[in-house]
Amino acid sequence: MTFEALVACIDRRWSPGIGDPTVMGWMTVAAYLVTAALAFRVVRQIDRGRTRVFWATVVGLMLCLAVNKQLDLQSALTAAGRCIAQAQGWYDHRRAVQVQFIEVLLGFALLALLSGLVLLRRDLPANLLALVGLVFVAGFVMVRAVGFHHIDAFLSSSVKNVRLNWVLEWTGLVLISVNALILGRRSGRRAITSSRAHPSADR
Repeated sequence: MTFEALVACIDRRWSPGIGDPTVMGWMTVAAYLVTAALAFRVVRQIDRGRTRVFWATVVGLMLCLAVNKQLDLQSALTAAGRCIAQAQGWYDHRRAVQVQFIEVLLGFALLALLSGLVLLRRDLPANLLALVGLVFVAGFVMVRAVGFHHIDAFLSSSVKNVRLNWVLEWTGLVLISVNALILGRRSGRRAITSSRAHPSADR
């Protein structure tokens, strides 16, 4: 399958546009942007190198996911997979490939989690909520990207008008935001304490 044929096939199945024009969709975009802003504040306030790298990564991921929320780029990835499967003749056996793809994604997720634990080993308690939040968000995005019909149906189900995909996605964002707020307050208190301890620095 040539690249041009693949692009044409994807174009028939997916086109750029607002993926979730509902109020909740735009609220989720806003939540990603607020989380990115809070994480950026942590980057500016914290002086520990590894922790700054972690929170800078969070900023980048939140901004990318805010854009992806409405462009629905994972649907383009799903469309590409289906086009390739049909062109190469293994579409009827796509479930086995999807399972292998999930295993690869889980491997990458585990590797990323272990890397985060190593990176933050000295400051893990102070950043644990954010790390857990990233696991929630990344897991949600990866599951949606795979495109299992029954999983999508499960995530789209609701309990008392609250959809499960909202719960999973927002849980991660709330955990990251809360962690960022806690770190921001601690940094602010240290700055005030330092200023009081060295009043001459303000002159």
